Amino acid sequence: MKIYNTLSGKKDNFKPINGKRVNLFVCGPTVYDYSHIGHARNYIAFDAFVKYLRSQGFNVFYLQNITDIDDKIIARAREKGVTPKDLALAFEKEYLKDMKALGVNGVSKYARATDNIKEIISQVKRLKDKGYAYEIKEDGIYFDISKFKKYGKLSGRTALQAEDAVTRIDYSKDKKNRGDFCLWKFKQEELEPSWKAPFGEGRPGWHIEDTAITEKFLGPQYDIHGGARDLIFPHHEAEIAQMEAVSGKSPLVKYWMHVGFLTVNGQKMSKSIGNFITISDFLKRCPANYLRFFVIKNLWSTPVDYSESVLIEIRSAVEKIEEFLRKIKKVHPVKSREAGISPTAKLFNGVKVNFYKELEDDFNTPKAFAVMFEFINKTNSLLDQNLVSKKQASEIYKFFQEIDKIFGIINFKKVNKTIPAAIKKLAKERETHRKNKDWQKADEVRMKIEKQGYVVKDTSNGPDIKSL
Repeated sequence: MKIYNTLSGKKDNFKPINGKRVNLFVCGPTVYDYSHIGHARNYIAFDAFVKYLRSQGFNVFYLQNITDIDDKIIARAREKGVTPKDLALAFEKEYLKDMKALGVNGVSKYARATDNIKEIISQVKRLKDKGYAYEIKEDGIYFDISKFKKYGKLSGRTALQAEDAVTRIDYSKDKKNRGDFCLWKFKQEELEPSWKAPFGEGRPGWHIEDTAITEKFLGPQYDIHGGARDLIFPHHEAEIAQMEAVSGKSPLVKYWMHVGFLTVNGQKMSKSIGNFITISDFLKRCPANYLRFFVIKNLWSTPVDYSESVLIEIRSAVEKIEEFLRKIKKVHPVKSREAGISPTAKLFNGVKVNFYKELEDDFNTPKAFAVMFEFINKTNSLLDQNLVSKKQASEIYKFFQEIDKIFGIINFKKVNKTIPAAIKKLAKERETHRKNKDWQKADEVRMKIEKQGYVVKDTSNGPDIKSL
């Protein structure tokens, strides 16, 4: 198995530190607002990846933090006239609600920053004691990047670029180096959230929250760190500097996985231009498996653009899978028994091997999905010729159930939905009119069926009914 590793800049063989045990950390949300489909791309991608690893026999501990103390939270709470704690708890609840709705349930542990203040203070103190941190009076404790000679090894730079997470850069005229970042911010206002520490009352900086949490749950070194691409610099660069400086061990992480950006109609999401789509708004229009399919059909590390036309393609593709499974469930006895391996068995053996072969290569879902759809097209042809046995159909159905445990792209309730007797009766009535070549009456009955939320399709094996 290979994974593209930002640290090495190439696809590396995946060999966890402790055999089949995989420790993975993904940067979680800062809970000051509703999550949007860009966030969904990140969390769905890692949810599917973790489920894939587990399907291959890996014991994955998936840790995700919740940033519930931050400048953004404090500023938004002030705007709304509520406490930062209450605001953070409210939006954390909304985030978890969105994740549940999207079927993102692969996380082993969520860890709030405010539940780990003791560990954060300990890490800041140790960095200060080792000479990596210094104090700016009435400001905070800063990390001195000149003391960490490998700073920049993940991104290959020490300066900001356009795609970086620039909203949380720590500006201070008294910093020793332009790239120095804040580890601990001293309390400035009476109502500002703060905790007592040996070096002064205050609150954590953004970067230190993550390394304190990962050190507590995963130790000083672990297998995979994931997040959105804009976190590479300075956030993930800062994490490396903090943890490797305090532990003296390198590397902090063996494999860095960064998910590509999501744009809407070619533009970055922004409330000012009206293309900001929250997860809850998307789910009011479309089922969760559509968003999961959209995310997973694209390679996790590449940029992807969302548009209404893409949504039409997604619906068509998902319905094609679901219609195929409905046909698989209704197979008739085979027309004839040929000597040797049946064409369906040959196809099925090939699809299982090739599907997982593509996933082994950098979790290449686009190529894996191409294998799946090619199999559907060829098997549909065999179904039309009545060359698929009940046993083969059962094996195919189980394989798609196996796939869906990883991806969550199929609505099996819809596939298995029982067609009401009244609709079946109408379809039978329509078939009688068609046999009598009374096309007008047949069309009238078809419209009655559609008004009740069903559609009937004529096949060589008779009418096929499905819900709209």
